[in-house]
Amino acid sequence: MKLLEGKVAIITGASRGIGKGIAEVFAKHGANVAFTYSSSVESAQALEAELNGLGIKAKGYQSNAADFNEAQTFVEAVLADFGTVDILINNAGITKDNLLMRMSEADFDQVIDVNLKSVFNMTKAIQKTFLKQRSGSIVNISSVVGVSGNAGQTNYAASKAGAIGFTKSVALELGSRNIRCNAIAPGFIETEMTAKLPEDVVKGWRDGIPLKRGGTVEDVANACLFLASDMSAYVTGQVLNVCGGMLT
Repeated sequence: MKLLEGKVAIITGASRGIGKGIAEVFAKHGANVAFTYSSSVESAQALEAELNGLGIKAKGYQSNAADFNEAQTFVEAVLADFGTVDILINNAGITKDNLLMRMSEADFDQVIDVNLKSVFNMTKAIQKTFLKQRSGSIVNISSVVGVSGNAGQTNYAASKAGAIGFTKSVALELGSRNIRCNAIAPGFIETEMTAKLPEDVVKGWRDGIPLKRGGTVEDVANACLFLASDMSAYVTGQVLNVCGGMLT
């Protein structure tokens, strides 16, 4: 059974990692996919071809969700190309880790802009469409760090905690129009980025997780599929921790 047959989904930051995994799972479940990427043109083109090969419509757009006007222009382009939008996945994110005493203002501001302001920009851009059709599902990719905090990540933790507060507020504002908004808080997810870390570091992280393994992008994508689909029609304003038991 394809849970998203005929739906149109926007996914920000989907050329690699978790975003790419979400796009692939959504396409396999019948969704047409519009996704953004920042600079990885070759990766975006390869993903677009892969998704179209699954028999759905997919298109990548080079767009910066952290820029208010670019977000508006991007959504307008998607509506022109796809006709409608049913699902918004706010996934775009970066890290600029450092201890607070060494963190620059620029590094703090950039992480807040990409990780949090983009969520506002994209939700604002799609809100009118969702209100008009009286339906829509928004899923914001937060982090366990936004729930529990983490030394050396004050900027990242603040941005991801902000996304959770934003999620809950949007759920309250738009629930009466049948628009749902939820968040996912991934834990240690093994991606191309973590593959570059020393094995002993990765093993240490795995050992501290009750399920004794890192998560996969599919683990996050499947949770996202649930929240985007009608399987979660009575779920809004919630944070789903996909973390192997790190937060209990």
